[in-house]
Order: sequence, then C-alpha cells, then structure tokens
Amino acid sequence: MTTTHETFDRVESQVRSYSRSFPKLFGKAKGSIIYGEDGREYIDFLAGCSSLNYGHNDPDMQAALVDYVTSDGITHGLDMFTKAKEEFLVAYEDIILKPRGMDYKLMFTGPTGANAVEAAIKLARKVTGRTNVIAFTNGFHGMTLGALAATGNAGKRGGAGIDLNGVHRAPFEGYFGPDIDTADMLEQMLDDPSGGIDAPAAILVEPVQGEGGLNAASGEWLKKIETIAKKHGALFILDDIQAGCGRTGTFFSFEEFGLDPDIITQAKSLSGMGLPFALTLLKPEHDIWKPAEHNGTFRGNNHAFVTARVALEKFWRDDAFANSVKAKGEHLKTRLGAISKRYGLTLRGRGMMMGINTENGDVASDICAKCFDKGLIIETSGGRDEVVKVLCPLVIDIAQLDKGLDIIEDAFEAVLDKDVSRAAAE
Repeated sequence: MTTTHETFDRVESQVRSYSRSFPKLFGKAKGSIIYGEDGREYIDFLAGCSSLNYGHNDPDMQAALVDYVTSDGITHGLDMFTKAKEEFLVAYEDIILKPRGMDYKLMFTGPTGANAVEAAIKLARKVTGRTNVIAFTNGFHGMTLGALAATGNAGKRGGAGIDLNGVHRAPFEGYFGPDIDTADMLEQMLDDPSGGIDAPAAILVEPVQGEGGLNAASGEWLKKIETIAKKHGALFILDDIQAGCGRTGTFFSFEEFGLDPDIITQAKSLSGMGLPFALTLLKPEHDIWKPAEHNGTFRGNNHAFVTARVALEKFWRDDAFANSVKAKGEHLKTRLGAISKRYGLTLRGRGMMMGINTENGDVASDICAKCFDKGLIIETSGGRDEVVKVLCPLVIDIAQLDKGLDIIEDAFEAVLDKDVSRAAAE
C-alpha cells in the first residue's frame, strides 16, 4: 500500500527529504531492488547515496553479521581492542593498503562522513598550526559546523544559524569553463602576498563532487592542487566518502592519478551493507593526537567491522569486481550519452557515478518523479538540483541496469518532448 503518511506527519520532523520524493511505505530490499509494502518492486538507482555499493543485504555480509550477533559478539566497544576490529584492520591493511603501496594510520571517528571530515580538518589545523582551509565551489563535506563551513551549497549552509568561517572558497575545475585553469588561479593567489588568502592548513577536495553536480576533476588538475598544497605547507585532504569504495571503478576514486594525499576520508559504503562507519586515513607522521583528543561514543561499531571485513574479502582480493564495475561504467556512459545527445545536454561524472545535466532543477525533478511512477528510485544532484544522477548498486546485473536506464530514457522523453512540443506551440 501507499502509506497515508499520517504517522510520519504526526511524529517525524519536517526536515525529512527523500520521503517527499518517494512517498511509499517500504519494508524489504535485496540486491538492487526495494520492495514496497504492497509488493511492488522498485529498481534502486540511489543506493543510499552510494552507501550501498554492494547492494541491499548482501548474503555473505548478512550471514557474517547474524553469526556475530547470535554468538554474543561485542556490539559497542568505544575504541577498546576487539576481535572484530582487529580482523577488519588486518583485512584493510592486507587487501587495500599493502597492494597499493599506501602507508596510513586508520582513525575511527564518529559514524558518519561528516565526522571523518571534522577529524581531518581538526588534525590539519593541529599539525600546521594554521586555521584556514581551502575548499571548493560546489563541494559537499557534511552538515556539522566544520564540515559545513567547507560545503558550498547556500541552502545547506543556511541551516547552521551562525557564521561559518575558517574556509576560503576556491573555484573547482571547470567552474569558469574549459579555458580557465582554476588550479593556476589558486596558485597565483597563494603566491601573491596581496592575494588575500591566509596560509592554509589544508586543501580539501572531492575527486568527484557527488552532491555538487557530479563534477569530476581530472587527474592533471588534482595533481596540480596536491603540488600547490605541498608547496605552501598545507595538508592535502581527499574526501572520498561518496566517490570511493569502487564507485568510479577502483577502491579509491583517485588511484589512477598517482596522488599521495596526507589525509583521506571514507564512509558511506565502507561498512559494506549500510551500517554507520567512517574512517579518517592519515599519514603516520601526522598522527600527533593526544589520547582522546578527538573521540566519539560510536567510533567503534563492531557490527560494521564485521560486514566491512567481508566486503573487502569478497570484492577486493582481486580485480574481478573492479573490472566488472568499469565495464558497467562504460555501458552506463554509452546509454546516458545517447539520451543526453538527443536533447543537447551534457554528461557529468565518472564510472558508476554519472548523470545528465538537464540545466533546470524543475525538469530534473519531473524526470525523477516520472521514473518513480514507473518503478525506479533516482534522485537529483547539483546546486540547483539540475542533474539526474545515477548511483545504482555496483553489483547490479546488466539486465536490471538496462531496465532502469530504459525507464530513464522514457522519462526524459515524456518530460522533454512535452516541453519541446509546448515551446513549438507557443
């Protein structure tokens, strides 16, 4: 049944958002499908905003978690030593860090991406003795005050109810068009003693801006930003919360670019099956924290340690999963490219993190609403919600992927062909 919303309207805050786009009572999910309580199936092209890269209720993670719970495994351990944490640490070191030649300490923060970003910013300020953080237009880093200060969106920032400071906003790659190198602009301003930018503690950037409109930075631009950071004594922080864990085809979204960040933030799909879990990875030389100087009651989610370990062991011990994601990403690019070309629009993003810029938030919302009517859950992205954004589970099979893309194609036709016909009539 379609819920009457009576309970939610009576009890829950008006701050909720996704339920407004998808006014349905859901009760079950498996793989790439979410089921309404009336039994109707919906293909999931949202995947918990990239928190469900491995799909809903992966059977191996599910079984491991059930076994752990029923054997009275420790649920909450603060930052004490537990077997579940040790097994995750060993898996992360052996499967992720060592094969990539990466040397980082793992810092368990509070359970969300914003917590990881807050820790990264705080540490950069502690290491450098500076306060200024350089972040970028259209960036999104979280809703707590430090992370929100680094976030560009005016609507999100306005919810703070207080001045947000300590951040200089620089233009992301392509912000002024393809002919202006914004990295060169930033370097010139930092080199100029009258450029007006205080010496930075950190430069914080997303390789692909998930909420900001699927703006994908090139490896060349990111390398320039890293060089600028090191030149000016700032820590180079990569926010890989939405773009990581395979979303672009590799575990980290920046692997192919030869970057060596001082700090990396992770969350969302890190736990494997949607459990709250976040990490701040830091170079050992920056690990200057005093005990408990940064902490959080829920920084030791042992259930997430269990499922995250299984995710690493199942999907990242070899290249098979990554190769399948890359192949699906090319397929997605071809299908969305054909739709965008038909309407003179542009593609955004990289890998399995891609969408179409409709250039109009109302149009994009109408398209997503049409998709939902036809059994597809999909959302918008961008400063004006103008991008129709595909974030399906990475484990989706090609038949389901194409079925969802067929719905998108039909929705574009229903909305944009109608608009073209109306314009012609006028």
